[in-house]
Amino acid sequence: MAASPKRLSLLGFLLLLLVAAWGWIGSQYYDAARQDLPPKRILRDEAAMNYTDSDWFLRSKRAGLEEVGGELEDPELVASIVHLAINASSSRRSLGYLSCGSGNPIDDCWRCDPDWHKNRKRLAECGIGFGRNAIGGRDGRFYVVTDPGDRDAVNPRPGTLRHAAIQEKPLWIIFKHDMTITLRQELIINSFKTIDGRGANVHIAHGGCLTIQFVTNVIIHGVHIHHCRPTGNAMVRSSPSHYGWRTMADGDAVSIFGSSHVWVDHCSLSRCADGLVDAIMGSTAITISNNHLAHHNEVMLLGHSDSYERDKAMQVTIAFNHFGAGLIQRMPRCRHGYFHVVNNDYTHWEMYAIGGSANPTINSQGNRYLATANPFTKEVTKRVEAERPAADWKSWNWRSDGDLFLNGAYFVPSGAGSGESYSRASSLGAKSSSMVPAITSSAGPLPCRRRHRC
Repeated sequence: MAASPKRLSLLGFLLLLLVAAWGWIGSQYYDAARQDLPPKRILRDEAAMNYTDSDWFLRSKRAGLEEVGGELEDPELVASIVHLAINASSSRRSLGYLSCGSGNPIDDCWRCDPDWHKNRKRLAECGIGFGRNAIGGRDGRFYVVTDPGDRDAVNPRPGTLRHAAIQEKPLWIIFKHDMTITLRQELIINSFKTIDGRGANVHIAHGGCLTIQFVTNVIIHGVHIHHCRPTGNAMVRSSPSHYGWRTMADGDAVSIFGSSHVWVDHCSLSRCADGLVDAIMGSTAITISNNHLAHHNEVMLLGHSDSYERDKAMQVTIAFNHFGAGLIQRMPRCRHGYFHVVNNDYTHWEMYAIGGSANPTINSQGNRYLATANPFTKEVTKRVEAERPAADWKSWNWRSDGDLFLNGAYFVPSGAGSGESYSRASSLGAKSSSMVPAITSSAGPLPCRRRHRC
């Protein structure tokens, strides 16, 4: 006997309910498994590379994984963790959790809350990409910067940004009021620090800027960094117990040197003497997101040199940024490692947008590339060794997947082109390039006010 329409409707409803329940159970399993592991540590085990995503966390507990002290040495293992996290977060998003509709997964995680100022540390749970495990000063106290001065780089006064940043203990650094901080020397940031500019208009400008060197777990959020100048040939303190002679710093806005688990989010970066964000000398597990970058030549360097092979393990996510007016090149310029360039808005470049040498893997997904009117600068990509025969770079894995090209912009791909070859350069699920204007509309520091959604 044929089933009645009413019975078919009931069966369809029950099936839909079962699928939703299964997704919820899966997401709860993921959260529980993650909480059982050592918090925000990177774990490594050769055998774990053979596990499927669905049972990685459970089996890794049984395998007795080795902690690697903040450095990600195995891009294959990181890829498996990332894919598990993407699947779990997708299940939660499909049920409508933690979303206020912008499509930006970082912002939707915390900006919905009108009491964000009472729950500042929630930001540390909202990271995405390869730097998603950066917790900054989540486990420490709040430190309120009250003094914008920087009179002494060896003996900084309490209440200054320098005094906060060099402390050994974890700290979540906030600002009492609007201020412009002109650093006499580069600011050397210690491990487990968050610099959180929300609720104040904070500029670090016209002096030294930020150095993240041989440390781990640093978050920089919501500050303007511009007009950074070379400094050095001076004594500078890096911790309460150590200071030493510093040679000349290049004048980068953010210099990441031999460090891991770093997240730069919702900052404005412009007009510096050297790079806006440079990551070199074995740095890895980095996310650069939601920033507004403008008026600069060499924007972003990722990788020390063609001969420095430790950068082969580098993994960097560049997501939801707006590359704006007055930019010329290096957005980014990559060497050796694995780079996920996803859902960014490129509206200006005068030479090229994405370049590299020394066989980096570049995964460009869901970006919007708008070329200028100059007929000679339509190409997005540049192989820095292009003067050599094309055969030298044709094996480099560079791909464009779902990108939007406007005004004649084009991307020259190379390499195998298979999905498997890009697993180590995949760190989150890309959204449609048509969503990029909405996702990046709030790039840069946010005008946050207490008791209002940020």
